[in-house]
Amino acid sequence: MRDDHPASTLPRSAQPGEIITFGTYPHMAGGTDRTPIRWRVLQNSGSELFVLSVSILDCKRYHGTYVDITWRDCDLRRWLNDEFYHAAFSPAEQELITPTLCTDNGEGSPDTQDRVFLLSIAEVEQITDVLGKDFRRATGTEYARTKKADGCRLYVMDKNVEADYIYEDGTKVGCSWWWLRNQGTLKDSGNAPSRAVFVGTRASIRHYARVNRTGYGVRPALKLRLR
Repeated sequence: MRDDHPASTLPRSAQPGEIITFGTYPHMAGGTDRTPIRWRVLQNSGSELFVLSVSILDCKRYHGTYVDITWRDCDLRRWLNDEFYHAAFSPAEQELITPTLCTDNGEGSPDTQDRVFLLSIAEVEQITDVLGKDFRRATGTEYARTKKADGCRLYVMDKNVEADYIYEDGTKVGCSWWWLRNQGTLKDSGNAPSRAVFVGTRASIRHYARVNRTGYGVRPALKLRLR
């Protein structure tokens, strides 16, 4: 990878896999710091960059209660496009974020237009074809791993399976699970709108998480306009 690119100079030539910085969000356990967010470039269309946070930035439920829910109506979508959006990006940075039409949200889930969103199954599979499977493996920041007032605490894999770990500065760190935006499915009953999809063990796509589970992380995605 090349050196990180500062937000003030979003690189028109950035290639998939490169890292940029844009916006800030707490990374330390206390939650009072404003650490630059690192984003992996997934695609460069020439006019905009499609990016995904390198780290899991927070731990949130997909939805607060165990009910049938779509991406359009879930609590996590509202949080990303309101609280997170305003906390992470200055007004000048917000001007660079392009609203994205999300069309592959799962069976029975309406299209949405989002400033910040989760990846879909289709996007993860397309990106895997370009970057390989390693981009799916992610660790949470200290802030993401800290237990929150709502009971959320990021699950960190600890089964000593090599595929579930990343080496950071020479230290072996367990990866964590992170949400995708699609509704889940169950083997015997098909579509399960009270479940949501996530990236889990061995960087696999899993379909069965109850929407109110507390141990799953958030890797925001967005598109940035290149000036």
